[in-house]
Amino acid sequence: MQSFMDSFYQNFIEDHRYMYLVKGLGNTIAITFFALMIGIVLGFLVAIIRSSHDKMDHPGAAIKILNAICKVYLTVIRGTPTVVQIMIAAYVIFTGPNVPKLLIAVITFGINSGAYVAEIVRSGIMSINEGQMEAGRSLGMNYVQTMSSIIMPQAFKNVLPALANEFIVLLKETSICGYIGMMDLAKGGDIIRSVTWEPILPLLGVACIYLIMVCGLSALVGKLERRLRTSER
Repeated sequence: MQSFMDSFYQNFIEDHRYMYLVKGLGNTIAITFFALMIGIVLGFLVAIIRSSHDKMDHPGAAIKILNAICKVYLTVIRGTPTVVQIMIAAYVIFTGPNVPKLLIAVITFGINSGAYVAEIVRSGIMSINEGQMEAGRSLGMNYVQTMSSIIMPQAFKNVLPALANEFIVLLKETSICGYIGMMDLAKGGDIIRSVTWEPILPLLGVACIYLIMVCGLSALVGKLERRLRTSER
């Protein structure tokens, strides 16, 4: 017991080393939150374009071009590792010395998440019966009003569990930010390990923090799902 307490003090208390984890946690939460916002907006836009193209019997030239661009985006982002994407962003695209690493991470993870959100939402839209769209149009709604008021709310309920899983994956994927020299939660634990030469406690500490955040997100999503089920009755 005394040995554990000594090790705990050396890894987290001495020289305020726990601040590496605190600072890293702050960056991890910030990256996840803002990347999530970008991913949701981008994903829904791509999903609407792709599903609209698939549902139209004779799509126009504009929607065909947009659909082709979206397909290239999805193929590239989903077909390459996230760690490669963030390294390209940091060392090829945003090479300026004044570009914040936090901004690079947010943009990269936002674009990456948008590709997966797009396919999740698209599957939800395509699962809605065609009669729903026809019913909305028969009530005098245009395409946008029907999508926003009838189709999207139903699709969102259908894909909520898959979206929640994508958000959890996004939170854990931010642990690769250390590849571009940015301080995140995993990097904070790695710095402590490099100072104390004791890998067990720093790594366990990082793992426990991630586990607590994931369990918290899962509980919130479960509560939201129950409320949505209640509202359907």
